[in-house]
Amino acid sequence: MKVLGIDPGYERLGVAIVEKTAGREKLLFSDCFRTSSKKEMPNRILEIGNYLKKLIGEWKPEILAIEKLFFTTNQKTAMNVAETKGAITYIAKNAGLTLQEFTPLQIKIAITGYGKADKGHVSSMVKNLIDIKKNLPAGRQEQKILDDEYDAIAVALTCIASTRY
Repeated sequence: MKVLGIDPGYERLGVAIVEKTAGREKLLFSDCFRTSSKKEMPNRILEIGNYLKKLIGEWKPEILAIEKLFFTTNQKTAMNVAETKGAITYIAKNAGLTLQEFTPLQIKIAITGYGKADKGHVSSMVKNLIDIKKNLPAGRQEQKILDDEYDAIAVALTCIASTRY
């Protein structure tokens, strides 16, 4: 089973492809895709959409696992992320992927066992759960992985842990 994990955003989009075979999870790919703040929102969404179509075509995941949105402050940011998430969902469903959404609380519990864990704790546990260095493409070092990527890997691992075979 291959899972495309997404930490949604329009400035920085965390993506990870994680595969489970023979009882083991393997990170196949991760990235933090960025769009320029100088571009208008529709163009940023288009860039994200084209990027995801390419990833889906290349890696052929069966499931899109995405973090549910939770905002308490900036409504403009919330709307832009919601628009981006809508485009991501459309692209995934159009490509035939199953969609699974997880709240930040579900992800934190699945990865750390503690619902109030901070980003540092989640990243640390992700490193313990999956061999990141071994599976990164040539030229990438673990220290170059950003929080958005760790979050996307965590979403994918949560999906795998919650999926029955």
